[in-house]
Amino acid sequence: MALSKEQIASWFQEIQQHICQEVETADGVASFQSDLWERPGGGGGHTRVIENGRIIAKGGVNFSAVHGRLPENIQQALKVQDDRFFATGVSIVMHTQNPFVPIIHMNVRYFEIENETWWFGGGIDLTPHYINPEEAKWFHQQLKSVCDKHDSGYHQRFAEWADRYFYIKHRKESRGVSGIFFDRLNTAAEGKSKEELFAFVQDVASAFAPTYTTLMRDNAEKPFTDEHRAWQMHRRSRYVEFNLVYDKGTKFGLDTDGRIDSILMSLPPETGWKYTTHWKEDGPEMFTENYLKTVHVPELRA
Repeated sequence: MALSKEQIASWFQEIQQHICQEVETADGVASFQSDLWERPGGGGGHTRVIENGRIIAKGGVNFSAVHGRLPENIQQALKVQDDRFFATGVSIVMHTQNPFVPIIHMNVRYFEIENETWWFGGGIDLTPHYINPEEAKWFHQQLKSVCDKHDSGYHQRFAEWADRYFYIKHRKESRGVSGIFFDRLNTAAEGKSKEELFAFVQDVASAFAPTYTTLMRDNAEKPFTDEHRAWQMHRRSRYVEFNLVYDKGTKFGLDTDGRIDSILMSLPPETGWKYTTHWKEDGPEMFTENYLKTVHVPELRA
C-alpha cells in the first residue's frame, strides 16, 4: 500500500509529541502549552509553546496539516498547473536563557499538488550566540551520521545548500554555523521511493531531541555577564532579520493565510537593535562575528 499523506501527517504529530517530552525533561522546569487551531481555508494544526523555563526562554514545536487552494503568486513560483495543495510538517525554534546555549531550528515537511507532484523538504541548523568550534563540529557530525545512513552524497550536498540558504545577505554573514537544508526531494529528483525519502526525513527529525538536549545540558549552567546578555540580544536580532526577510516558511505561511501567532512563533521573547554596537576586537563576540562574516562555516564540518 502506497504511503499516504495521512500517514505522513500522523507521524509528524507523533514526533512533535516526542520532542516536546524530551525538551521538557531536559529543561526541568517549564512545560509546553498546547493550542489547537483551524485554518479557514482548510486544515489546521497544533502549536506547542514553552516559555520561561530553566534553559528555554521561549520555544515552539509546531505541527500543521493544511490544504486548499494556492494563491496565484505561489502557484507561479512553484511552477505547478493545479492549485489544490496539501502541506504538513513540524517546525521548531528554541531561544534560550543562557547565552552559551545556542538557538536551534528544525523543519520537516511534506507538500503535494493534487494529481500532479509531491516532495519532502526540511533541515536542521544551529545558531550559537558564541561560536564554539568543537561543539559546532560535533553538531555537524550528528547530521552527517543521519545523512550517510541514507546516501553518501547527502551530507555534503545538503550542508552546502544550508550554507547558501541560512545567509543574511544584507549583513553579508551566515546566520549561524549552518547544518543541513533540503527541498523538493521526490522520486523524479532523487531516484528513491517515497518511502525511502520519508525514512530519511524521519531520521532527521528523530535526531533533533538527542542532539539538542545534549547541547542544553552541556551549556545551561555556564556563568554569564551582562555583556554576554547584551551580545545575546544583538545576535537574536540577526535571527529575527533572517526569519522576517528571507525565510521561505514564514513567507509561505503568510501568503496562504496561516495562523499568524504560529508563523511568528520563531521570534525570540525579546531582542534589540542599536544604531551602533561596539565590542572588544579580541573578545569572543568579535570572534563570532568575524567567523560568520568571513564564511568560515564549512571549516566546522572538516
